[in-house]
Amino acid sequence: MPSDAVVSAISPPRTARDGLALTAVCLVALMFGLEISSVPVILPTLEQQLGTGFQDAQWIMNAYTLACTSVLMAAGTLADRFGRRRMLVLCLWVFGLASLACGLANDASTLIAARFVQGVGAGAMMICQFAILSHQFREPAARARAFAVWGVIAGVGLGFGPMVGALILAVADWRWVFLVHVPLTVFTLVLLRISVQESRDPAAHRLDIAGMATLTLAVFALVYFITQGTASGFATPAMLGWAGLSVAGLLLFVVIERRSPHPMFDFSVFRIPRFNGALMGSIGMNFSFWPFMIYLPLYFQAGLGYDTMLTGLALLAYTLPTLVVPPLAERLALRYGAERIIPLGLGLMGVGFMAMAAINHSDQPSVVLILIACGIAGSGLALTNSPTTNTTTGSVSSDRAGMASGIDFSARLITLALNIALMGLVLILGIAHDLAGVLPDTAPLATLSQDIAAGKLEVLPQGQVIAQAALRSGAGWAMVYAGLGACALALLSRGFFRRCPR
Repeated sequence: MPSDAVVSAISPPRTARDGLALTAVCLVALMFGLEISSVPVILPTLEQQLGTGFQDAQWIMNAYTLACTSVLMAAGTLADRFGRRRMLVLCLWVFGLASLACGLANDASTLIAARFVQGVGAGAMMICQFAILSHQFREPAARARAFAVWGVIAGVGLGFGPMVGALILAVADWRWVFLVHVPLTVFTLVLLRISVQESRDPAAHRLDIAGMATLTLAVFALVYFITQGTASGFATPAMLGWAGLSVAGLLLFVVIERRSPHPMFDFSVFRIPRFNGALMGSIGMNFSFWPFMIYLPLYFQAGLGYDTMLTGLALLAYTLPTLVVPPLAERLALRYGAERIIPLGLGLMGVGFMAMAAINHSDQPSVVLILIACGIAGSGLALTNSPTTNTTTGSVSSDRAGMASGIDFSARLITLALNIALMGLVLILGIAHDLAGVLPDTAPLATLSQDIAAGKLEVLPQGQVIAQAALRSGAGWAMVYAGLGACALALLSRGFFRRCPR
């Protein structure tokens, strides 16, 4: 790395530096979004080339989200104390090297471990970028423009991730879904070095290690119980032990946070109805929309017989509204209030999933109707997302906005991790229920359901048509689960908002 004196000598003027800094932060957001939305497309390919099973696919996604959750609060505190740019640079090194390890992995265990390390870097760098933008752009108008550009690029990463993953599979190898981040990381590091000013908070609080550890333990143990219980049996001593460990971790977390002078979770915010109403939006999006995207490529390819490119286009219909609808959502929220738009978005999401389930029930689901239903669900998410973020932070005093944002982001990732596991369980139960009606009583339904859920339709001696029908039936169960969950959370959100003082 060049010395600070050399960097200072070659640094561009302030206006150019701000532009380069914004470019660097936007690249961080782009890479974070791509790693969430492009990886599901390659899961069926990983099953073929690495021999991954259904549980492996769940952990490939969940390792990333659980790691992001575990470092959120710690990263913010460490960045405030030791420097936001320094922390972001360190996180980018971790993310880039872990992406390289993901791309070079030759088995599921290595890939899952590398994904966890990648998630550690990704979660921490996401927290750092907000503080960097706020410090780099001091003028309110410039800051608003910077965050607007950042929001568009973050939407591009999430919205076009499926198409990027499909294009990479079409022209190269699945490994490049991860390896592409290595040159992007190096380029971002160079931009950060020459453009971003260092900043820190001398009054930063101490790191809440106990709170972070107990929350991570509670979520990990619960996800492990849900994911592994389908194969091992939920009532076995080992699985019951994991469930007990999750409960114990959660109780310890609550006790620690209530006694801490500077808690990472201030439970008093849950007495604010407006905060709770918006938080239902955060939970609702990650209860239904994002976890279902993990299983959509499997449904499109193995269930409906789409090729990789058509699957990418279908997923684009699912995610593209997250990029194009937010400006409308902001205008609607300003005119009618977030208390109406957030429940409306959640309800529209639920309608999209229920429509998807109805279309799936036909003998030959129409591609056009499936895409329309995906677009409805995506539009519901886009209506919910931006007003939710603004309302969670705006419903508390300015000195607690960072903490409220942390709770919001944590709730999203925790709900996502749990519902990847829960939706997978619903998918397997739906497959097993369908198979039970056509196979003899002696058939190993649990094992067959796991294999079919991983896209291995050939495991059924009776024929792939039966396996494909069972997979579609299980996907239909997951669609209904997502639709009912989104509608229920829409009602909860509206109920909380109605309790707000007038």
